[in-house]
Amino acid sequence: MNSLWSDSHVGKIADNPLQLRVYSSRLLGQDPDLVLHGGGNTSVKITEKDLFGQDEEILYVKGSGWDLGDIEAEGFAPVKLKILQHMAGLESLTDSDMVSMQRAAMTNPYAPNPSVEAVLHAIIPFKFVDHTHADAVVTITNTPNGEDKIKQIYGERVLIVPYVMPGFVLAKKIYEMTRDIEWTQYDGMVLLNHGVFSFDDDAKASYEKMIEIVSRAEDYIAANTTSIVNADNNAMPDLQALAVIRQQVSTLRGSAVYALMDNGAEACSYASLDNVDAISSRGPLTPDHIIRTKQLPLMIDQGDTEVNDYADAYQAYFDKNASQQQVCLDRAPRWAVWKHQGLISFGTSLKEANIISDISGHTIQAIQMAEQLGGWQALPENDLFDMEYWELEQAKLNKSKTSPEFQGKIALVTGAGSGIGKACVEALLEKGAAVAALDIDPAIRGTFNRQEVLEIVCDVTDDAVLKNAVEETVRHFGGLDILVTNAGIFTANENIEDMNDDTWQLAMDVNLTSHQRLMKYGIPYLRHGIEPAIIIIASKNVPAPGPGASAYSAAKAGLTQLARVAAFELGKDNIRVNTIHPNAVFDTAVWSEEMLEGRAKNYGISVEEYKANNVLHTEVTSKNVAEMACAMAGRAFAKTTGSQVPVDGGNDRVI
Repeated sequence: MNSLWSDSHVGKIADNPLQLRVYSSRLLGQDPDLVLHGGGNTSVKITEKDLFGQDEEILYVKGSGWDLGDIEAEGFAPVKLKILQHMAGLESLTDSDMVSMQRAAMTNPYAPNPSVEAVLHAIIPFKFVDHTHADAVVTITNTPNGEDKIKQIYGERVLIVPYVMPGFVLAKKIYEMTRDIEWTQYDGMVLLNHGVFSFDDDAKASYEKMIEIVSRAEDYIAANTTSIVNADNNAMPDLQALAVIRQQVSTLRGSAVYALMDNGAEACSYASLDNVDAISSRGPLTPDHIIRTKQLPLMIDQGDTEVNDYADAYQAYFDKNASQQQVCLDRAPRWAVWKHQGLISFGTSLKEANIISDISGHTIQAIQMAEQLGGWQALPENDLFDMEYWELEQAKLNKSKTSPEFQGKIALVTGAGSGIGKACVEALLEKGAAVAALDIDPAIRGTFNRQEVLEIVCDVTDDAVLKNAVEETVRHFGGLDILVTNAGIFTANENIEDMNDDTWQLAMDVNLTSHQRLMKYGIPYLRHGIEPAIIIIASKNVPAPGPGASAYSAAKAGLTQLARVAAFELGKDNIRVNTIHPNAVFDTAVWSEEMLEGRAKNYGISVEEYKANNVLHTEVTSKNVAEMACAMAGRAFAKTTGSQVPVDGGNDRVI
C-alpha cells in the first residue's frame, strides 16, 4: 500500500487543520482496502474561541451519514473535548445516552451527529486520529492465534485491544487500558476483529502511520499465501434461475430487490471451492459489515428451498440470541454464494446492492487468505448478533420507512430514445424503478447517464438482438417486472391499392411482430417477476382509423388483439396486460413543426388550437401517456387486465 499524500496539494491548506483533516480522510476513504461505504472515522482537535472569547478545545469528528471518501468540512461534528473526555471516566453509560450527551456538547447544532467513536477519539492524546477497517489487518486477526501474529508483525509498536462492542464500552475499555501508558511508544492500535487506529500531532504522519501499519500486514499475507483465483467462468448464468432466486428473496423481504450477479473469476473461484459451505458459515469480515450483509450469506446449490431454509435458520439465530424486547428483522439474505456460478448481492436499491457486492467481494478474499493463514475465524455468533441488533445500528435502518412505488422493480422500455418511450423511462425512474432503455438509435447511449438505466442499442425487428437485450436486462438487474412495449413507426400515407409492399411489411415488422417477439422473450422472466405487468402502447387508430394509414392501423389493431389474447394466456401467472391508445401526442419525433403548421392550416386554426383539438381542449403529452403506463404497472391497476384506455383528451370519433 502506497502513500497518496501530496505535499504540493497540502501547501494550499497547510495552516488549516480542518481542511488537512478533510484531505487525509479522503485519502483513506478512497481506498476500499481501508474503508468501505461509510466505515471508519477520523478526527482532529482544534482550539477555538467560545462565545466569551475564551480558548476551548474542540474535537471535530466524522459525522454520522458521511463517507470518508468524499467528506467535506461540514461532515465533521464539532464537540467540546473536555466533555467527551469526562464521559470516558463515567462508570456506565448507555449508547443512546452517549449519543444524546455528545449531541448536547456540540458547538454547532446543525452539524451531523458525532461518530459513536467520538469518546474514543477524545481520549487519544494526539491532534489527528485515523480509524479504518483495513482488510489485511482484520483478516489476520480473524485467524487462530491472530493476536500472536499481530505481535509478530508489529512487535511493541501497536497497542492490541481485544474485541469489545463499539461505542461507550469500547471507549471505556481503552480508557482503562491506557490510563498509565506512554502513548508515544505506539504508532497505532489494532482492535482485534474490528480495525486499526493511527494517531499523531501531524496529519501526514498519522496518515502515513496507517499506510505503514496496513502495508506490513499486506506484506505478511503476501509472504504466507498464494493466489486465490483457481477458476474462471465466462459462461452465462442460468437467467431464469436467477429471476426465481430474486423473486423468492423479494417475497421474503417484503419488497422488490435487485439481484446483482458477479460471475467474475474471483467470485466463481470462491463459489467452486470444496469447502465453500463451511467457510461461508463463520461470519463477516468485520462486525461493522453485519448491518449491510447480515451474519451469513445464502448458499445456493441445486434445490429450490434454499431461501426458505435460510429464513428458518435466521429465525433460529434470532430466537437463540434475542432479548424479550427485541423484534426480529426481515429474514431475507443480503448476498448469496451460488455454487460454481458466483455471488449475488440483493438490495432494494442499486446503491444498497452495489455496497453489498463490494463488501462480499472483499469478504471472500479475506476468507481465502485467512484459510491459508490457519483458518477463517470470525467473531462468536452472540457478538455478531449484538452488533446486528445494536440500538444505534437499528436507528440507521429506521431513518426512512417510505420508498417510491416501484423501488426495487425492473422495467424494460422499447423506443426509449425519445417521445413516449423516453417519457416512460423517466416516469419509471421517478417512481423508483431501474430501467433497460432500448432504442435503435445509438444516441440512446448517454441519454440518461444513470446507474439505474441500462442503455441498449436494439433493432426490435432483429430477433437475436432483441432476445439478447432481454437477457442482458435480466443479467444486469436480476429479473424483469414491467414491460413497456412501445417501439413503433408511422409509415407513409398510402392508399391500399397503391401501397408499396415494403411499407406494409415494415409496419407489420415494427408495430406488430416485434412486440410479439418481445413478449415471447420477456414472459419467461415476467413469470417470476414482482407484480408483473405488460403495457402495450397502441394507437387511437385502432378504435378510430383513417384513410391512407391502413398499414399502421392494421398493425396496431393486430397488436391490440395480441394484447387481449396475452391477457387471457398470462392471467394464470398473474401477469397483467393492458393497452394504451394515445392520440395527438405532438412532442414526439413523428411530428415536426412543419407538419403541425400544415395540419393546423388545413383546419383553419392555430397550432396551439390544433394541439388542443379534443373534447377536453387540452394538449396531450408524452408525459401524460407515461403516467398512464406507470398507473397500469402499479397499484391503481393491480386488479385490472385486458383493458384498453385512450389517452387523447377525448376524441369524438373514439367516444
